[in-house]
Amino acid sequence: MSRIGKKEIEVPEKVEVKIAATEQGGQTVTVKGPLGEMTKTFRPEITVNQEGNIIKVVRADETKQSRSLHGLTRTLLNNMIVGVSEGFKKELEIVGVGYRAALKGANLDFQLGKSHPVIIEPPEGIKFAVDKNTDLTITGYDKELVGQVAANIIALRPPEPYKGKGIKIKGQRIRRKAGKSGAKA
Repeated sequence: MSRIGKKEIEVPEKVEVKIAATEQGGQTVTVKGPLGEMTKTFRPEITVNQEGNIIKVVRADETKQSRSLHGLTRTLLNNMIVGVSEGFKKELEIVGVGYRAALKGANLDFQLGKSHPVIIEPPEGIKFAVDKNTDLTITGYDKELVGQVAANIIALRPPEPYKGKGIKIKGQRIRRKAGKSGAKA
């Protein structure tokens, strides 16, 4: 039995959950809260039951497919509920001389040592905040989208191993390499 899958999910007071059956036999779950609304369709091997403010995820049989989807479904559903009630955030750090970020309206304007500024527009449900030109916070109610936006920003200038310059997650350790150590004649 999946340890994560058999845990119950407690729904906060301010969150509303609707479960509807689909034509293919699965279920569509809609979660609405103060930060936003999310909808996700789950496979027919897993059943989502709501009793008051408790949600249980149950699998139909013991096949490998059902067992692998059990904990995943419960985690995705929990992330939806936490997202619309509390939200998620990722903190990024920009390291390097002349590397900086600034907010222009809702968009992010990066100076990353390129010949041009890089401008990032936030997807729906994502907000950016910049502190001290080098600290960036990404917030939103969809955990997957927050992580994907952070990964896209890191991909603009990933941290390099010699000086550690680039964009990284706050607190992340970069494995450093030694520079050239050839004999001097």
